[in-house]
Amino acid sequence: MTATPATSGTPAVPAQQPWEPALSVRQVLGLERVLAGQPEVVAGAHRLDRPVRWVHVAEAADVGVMLSGGEMVLTTGVLLAGDEDKQGEYIRSLHRAEAAAVVLGLGRAFPAPPDVMRRAADRCGLPMVVLHRPFPFAELTEEVQSRLLRRKFAAVSLSEAVRTELTGLITAGAPVQRLLDEVARHGGCPVVVTNLAHRVLATAGERPAVDDVLRDWERIARQAGAGTADGWIRAELTCRGERWGRLVLCGYRGDRAAGRLLAERAAEALVLHRLLGGGDGRRGAGPGSAGGTWDSPGSWEEQSARSLLTDLVSGAVPARQLLPRARAAGLPVNRRVFVPLVVGARDTARLDRVLRLLGLPGIVAGLADDRAAVLLSLAPDQDARALTAHFAARLRSAADAAHTVVAAADARADWADVPAGLREAQQVADAVADSSAALELPPVVRLRDVHLRGLVRLLRDDPHVQSFAERELDGLLQGPDGDLLSVLRTYLATGRNKSRTAQLHHVSRPALYRRLEAIQGRLGVDLDDFEQAASVHIALLAHDAQQG
Repeated sequence: MTATPATSGTPAVPAQQPWEPALSVRQVLGLERVLAGQPEVVAGAHRLDRPVRWVHVAEAADVGVMLSGGEMVLTTGVLLAGDEDKQGEYIRSLHRAEAAAVVLGLGRAFPAPPDVMRRAADRCGLPMVVLHRPFPFAELTEEVQSRLLRRKFAAVSLSEAVRTELTGLITAGAPVQRLLDEVARHGGCPVVVTNLAHRVLATAGERPAVDDVLRDWERIARQAGAGTADGWIRAELTCRGERWGRLVLCGYRGDRAAGRLLAERAAEALVLHRLLGGGDGRRGAGPGSAGGTWDSPGSWEEQSARSLLTDLVSGAVPARQLLPRARAAGLPVNRRVFVPLVVGARDTARLDRVLRLLGLPGIVAGLADDRAAVLLSLAPDQDARALTAHFAARLRSAADAAHTVVAAADARADWADVPAGLREAQQVADAVADSSAALELPPVVRLRDVHLRGLVRLLRDDPHVQSFAERELDGLLQGPDGDLLSVLRTYLATGRNKSRTAQLHHVSRPALYRRLEAIQGRLGVDLDDFEQAASVHIALLAHDAQQG
């Protein structure tokens, strides 16, 4: 076997930082004091990345009984010289005790590496290193032990600092996303929170790194759960005896023990945040900010869906880049047809129940205006219109939701078209939000159903439209009697039906005639003239859209 110089590819080790990996055999051999002894790896060169937990000097052949695993054992072999059986047993004893490596100082006992020990170490896969120059073992022990102790103390100190910092954020009312951002900063890696089904509820960290993690989330999550993913550290989220999720450090490059401490402190903080009521669960700075609470697993899932849907609608992140997040959230995205909906109901739990009852894959999120967004994911051979109508009908079957309106956009076969579809559904929902004819609308309303009102909603922010509305309605907007504006709105919405208008406002027809005369006088128009009435109607629609 060809001996491997320990100096080959082994740079000197800088001072240990709190979040650097634990000292490995390779790193110990790279220490300046060790290099002075001219170390040479004669066996087990492929195992030099094994972690060193401690350094121990031992000469006895049954050294294994004194070890607990992870030790680098130093010996001169003085009690082994001349007895090949003891030499072989010495190596096997180290292997059984799961020692990290053995370092033999060459000298009077062994002027050259003993073949018996070298062959035994090769068979066991135990790194064996010889020192060609005399070397005080005390110096190596002192150097390694002090580094290990400093590292452990630094990890514990940092763990307590993280705990104090996160607790301070919680008591200050910080959102949970702020906590996760701090954990990701300390860990230098993405952080993912999942439910027990591995669906992603929240993430933190640099966006490109997070996207890389989510791109193949299902496979990676299985590996992390099985403990086979390098650098993946997870902590269980348990509250009042119920385990409801996991926090995962993804690709953590620091010492695993320190990573476990960080994950545990983070999990403690999330549970404390939940026990204290969750506070204001806003996502914090960055795309996807939205209101909501994080005080239950369900609300975490809703917040995750809201963040995804908000990013889709805003266009701040290209739709293609959001595919990994959608997939990680449990939404089927491969060879699917997507139906964007906005529902005039804020009860996302009910919407979720209806989706599950009908077996429709989709995500639900509450919006800021007491409405909810729903994104259905259907197979290409499913009838999107029929299923959407079925969904709306099931919603309306509840006594307190008999007039719930579902605003829908046409189905999108391409994920890249989903943002436009969500915006279209929002525009339809806006158009019918203040419609006095809302009770007469079908359960599913599309852009073609809102006619002029939908067009005005689209143009409501145009300065020309704003000026037109103010000019046409100036006589009523400046007056103190807001009831006249309400009467005008009803009168035009009912197609200038005086009887219906009087009935809805609970006034007599003569009283209504007097109010209509007052309206015409203030506006300087004749409401019996179709063109003038249409102009006032458009202005009123624009005014209401701007106010909404």
